[in-house]
Parts: sequence; C-alpha cells; structure tokens
Amino acid sequence: MRDQEFVRLCKSTLAENKTALFEALANAGIDIVEVTFNGYADSGQVDEAVIDGEGADADLRLINIEISRVGWGSPAVVRETLSVKDAIEKLVYDLLQQTYGGWEINQGAYGDFLFDVGDRTVTLNFNERIETSEYTQHVF
Repeated sequence: MRDQEFVRLCKSTLAENKTALFEALANAGIDIVEVTFNGYADSGQVDEAVIDGEGADADLRLINIEISRVGWGSPAVVRETLSVKDAIEKLVYDLLQQTYGGWEINQGAYGDFLFDVGDRTVTLNFNERIETSEYTQHVF
C-alpha cells in the first residue's frame, strides 16, 4: 500500500518537473540529454549526462530550477531548488525507483534515459541482467 502511495505521489509531480526541466534545457539551446545508469551487486550509479544541441557546451551546474520530490514513506511533497544537472540525476533515480525498484540488486540492470526537449519526453531504455539456473533430478 505504501509503495502504491509513493508511486502515485511521484507521478503527480512528474508533469510539473518535466515542464521546469524542459523549459530550462530549451532556454539553454539543448535538444537531447542522455543519461546512462548501471547497477549491480546492491549498488548503482547514474553516469554523467551527455548533451546535444546548440547549447551542448552549457554547464548544467550553473542553471537552477525548482522541482518537487517525494520522500520514501512520507506523504509530503517537498520543493527543492537544484541545478539542472542535479535535478536530472534526482529525476533519473526517482523514475528508476518508481518503475524498477531494486534495479541495482543482485545482477542489477543498466540502460539510459533520453530527455528529448523538442518532444518533451523522457524515454527509459532498461536492460535487466538475469542469472538463471535449471535443476533437474531423475530417480529411476
């Protein structure tokens, strides 16, 4: 029940967060942002964002936006002012947690997020690592 409420609250903040993020990226002349992630053995990380467009040399640490975030187990939505770089990282972690909670556990997962400024979409390309074992026993 608590998981469902967390996801519901997170989804309620997504449209507003995307609007703030995409406006800042568009104003900086950025068309695409690609962020890769990799998780394995109970830890995971988000890699540096790769940006494309006229503003590809923009320093995302110098542009600030305000986003809303939901803390795990808390019904409160908190507003934070972050650099665009940090906001992207927080949104990536939040979206991973909402969509594939435990993405970093055991064999983990890897993939990327594509932020398309023109289409105003965030696309998650997700690859789950799976280790399998098959056991068969025959008694004759």
